[in-house]
Amino acid sequence: MNLPRWLRLSLILPLLGLNLFVLRQALLRLAPFPALFISAALIAFLLDIPRRWLQHRGVPRPLTMVLVLGVTVGVVVLSGLWLVPRLIEQLGELINAAPGWLEQAQNQLNVLQEKALERGIPTDLSPLTDDLLARSTRLARSLSQQLLGLLSATLGLTVNSIIVLVLAVFLLLGGETISAGLARWVPADWRELVVGSLNRTFRGYFAGQVLLALILSGLQVVVFTLLQIPYGILFALLIGFTTLIPYASALTITLISIVLTVEDLRTGLEVLAAAISVGQVVDQVIAPRLVGTIVGLHPAWVLFSLPVGSRLGALLGCGQLLGLLLAVPLASVLKTILDEVYIRLQPSEPPAPPAG
Repeated sequence: MNLPRWLRLSLILPLLGLNLFVLRQALLRLAPFPALFISAALIAFLLDIPRRWLQHRGVPRPLTMVLVLGVTVGVVVLSGLWLVPRLIEQLGELINAAPGWLEQAQNQLNVLQEKALERGIPTDLSPLTDDLLARSTRLARSLSQQLLGLLSATLGLTVNSIIVLVLAVFLLLGGETISAGLARWVPADWRELVVGSLNRTFRGYFAGQVLLALILSGLQVVVFTLLQIPYGILFALLIGFTTLIPYASALTITLISIVLTVEDLRTGLEVLAAAISVGQVVDQVIAPRLVGTIVGLHPAWVLFSLPVGSRLGALLGCGQLLGLLLAVPLASVLKTILDEVYIRLQPSEPPAPPAG
């Protein structure tokens, strides 16, 4: 039975809502394995790019696997030996310094209030200072409680990381077969559009963003180390990897500069100037060679897709961070598909009447 177009369109939203509800219930039962599988698939996808590059230059496929996996394991081991201990050390120092920063901020507010009263300006900052004191007390209590559970959390993170890495290796070895099998589930008349849009978006945007984050993190680490910025490695990696989320790195730079300004004004301004300078070099020189524009998405839609992706990631049991990372590329793919749907729903133009 051929239903009217208006009736078919009106059934799309209820059916979509029902399918999402069923999918959510299934994924929540399997949590955290869906998030681990998606993370492994993303890692395998990123590792497949240099593997294909080597294979296109005549390197045999088995050798490309050995080279890519060997370099990856080497980088992970070196990072674990050199980077992770420094990150843990700086994170511990930051946690210990946080209550003192709040106390300094409270003292500065008290001084500001006294100067305002001396000039006859009625100012009452006591609610704000009391709030800072209460926050510092809660922070100290929460940190002491969280440190007790750090061992179990670290053990769980280590186990999950091993699962993700093992899954990524298997997905890399059989990636072409798996992707071809999944593509067969897409209707034939939509297969080329969907698969092509996914490949173009993730290879052109997502992979470029990851490489850009690595480059920016490395440059920030070098610059912050030379300037002897406190907690430089921790802050540099935080700024670098927030570039994976559009507009998040600018917010991160601002917050870090404000936090360091509380302790020392010069340090805060140095971080702000250095981070902006390195970011501009990367954006103007390196980024155009790696990442094009966010394919087909207006900045307003990018900002809209981020909270939606975060919320959907949490609802589906995949985590808010994973939802944020996938929000923009998936929104771009969705827009491409919806544009094609709109074109196909347009009535075909009637043939032109014969002349004469």
